[in-house]
Amino acid sequence: MTEDKVTGTLVLAVFTAVLSSFQFGYDIGVINAPQQVIITHYRHVLGISLDDRKAINNYDLNSTEELPTSPGDPTPGSRTEEETMTSASLITMFWSLSVSSFAVGGMIASFFGGLLGDKLGRIKALLVANILSLVGALLMGFSKLGPSHILIISGRGISGLYCGLISGLVPMYIGEIAPTTLRGAIGALHQLAVVTGILISQIVGLDFILGNHELWHILLGLSAVPAILQCLLLFFCPESPRYLYIKLDEEAKAKKSLKRLRGSDDVTKDITEMRKEREEGSNEKKVSIIQLFTSSSYRQPILVALMLHVAQQFSGINAIFYYSTSIFQTAGISQPVYATIGVGAVNTVFTAVSNKLPWMSYVSMTAIFLFVSFFEIGPGPIPWFMVAEFFSQGPRPAALAIAAFSNWTGNFIIALCFQYIVDFCGPYVFFLFAGLVLAFTLFTYFKVPETKGKSFEEIAAEFQKKKGSAEMPKPAVEMEFLGPTENI
Repeated sequence: MTEDKVTGTLVLAVFTAVLSSFQFGYDIGVINAPQQVIITHYRHVLGISLDDRKAINNYDLNSTEELPTSPGDPTPGSRTEEETMTSASLITMFWSLSVSSFAVGGMIASFFGGLLGDKLGRIKALLVANILSLVGALLMGFSKLGPSHILIISGRGISGLYCGLISGLVPMYIGEIAPTTLRGAIGALHQLAVVTGILISQIVGLDFILGNHELWHILLGLSAVPAILQCLLLFFCPESPRYLYIKLDEEAKAKKSLKRLRGSDDVTKDITEMRKEREEGSNEKKVSIIQLFTSSSYRQPILVALMLHVAQQFSGINAIFYYSTSIFQTAGISQPVYATIGVGAVNTVFTAVSNKLPWMSYVSMTAIFLFVSFFEIGPGPIPWFMVAEFFSQGPRPAALAIAAFSNWTGNFIIALCFQYIVDFCGPYVFFLFAGLVLAFTLFTYFKVPETKGKSFEEIAAEFQKKKGSAEMPKPAVEMEFLGPTENI
């Protein structure tokens, strides 16, 4: 059948779209490997003495270069203990903001990806979003020439705005151009591109490549490259036929786009499917975010959806992606950036005791790889599938928006607070995440219904059963597949 055909135009369009996903992953992971190099530069710019032995020792683990000093640095021993602690707190604050400002941008923009896509079209929306990516990359790329902490925090925040937009735009576009039978496989490329971006950022962040005192600013600004490439390729990509037909009612343009994507002049089946989708959408009223929480029909599903996304972030996964270099340092691994390249996850108990026995450092590294692997199987993509499956077309946009916001909020909390929690808990920090994961596991077992192969009526009945209510569920509306949106 022609709808199963993978054409050159489809490959080009999907590849171009997931360049945004790649940038998303790159921006998540790029701040990790050069942590100590950037912190040392912060000290230099702020004129803070480097006589803090802990800072020097941490730097030496990651670089053999001579530490930069400021002409105004006081001599070692001239600083009081209180001044040293104040300086350390200041650096910790700037570093936490450098990491977490990315999530702040994502939180803000997560509500506007779908709106921008509907207003401008999927292609133009991606082009506009790339302006943010380029601005953020330029700020970080030139951060070495100015007040680096301010430029990095600002650049990370603007890059977060970009990633918040594309976390909705990319899966939306890919899901709308892919043939029905290939939608699941092609939709998974978004998540694959994200984790590929994380991996590449950690490789090029090695000390002998870009993660050193001379080149770290280039490492941070390198995301401009895929942004520029995507801007060029987008001019050759067809607009989403679903957007053209359902949103703009331009059937001729939709058919033209479909013919390019399918490599066939017979696109009757696709047009029929879209016509049915438009009719179903017109018969169901849109639901606001407030109504999700005030209506008894939606309250239970939205609370479960939000809990799934909170669980995803508070599993500790982004603590790994943002801070794995320092985690491996604590575990006693002599070259933590190499372990960071393979980062996949963390077994919380083994990580917590990794300081106690020398051989446990390798157990810790293996445990982290396993954790990320299992995360990508379950807690990573599944919450996004389930939010789409909990709600029909009317409430789905609002539900996905509030779910994305809660996901980014959890991301921000972890990014901002993890360094402080580590300072307080030391090597036992992941016991906290272990307790949270246990609680989320119990919640999932008792409160989350199975959705596979079920209609909305059947899912609503499952929610009512778990709530212990005798209320009648809403009329059935058959589910359509909706690919996962984000990830981490």
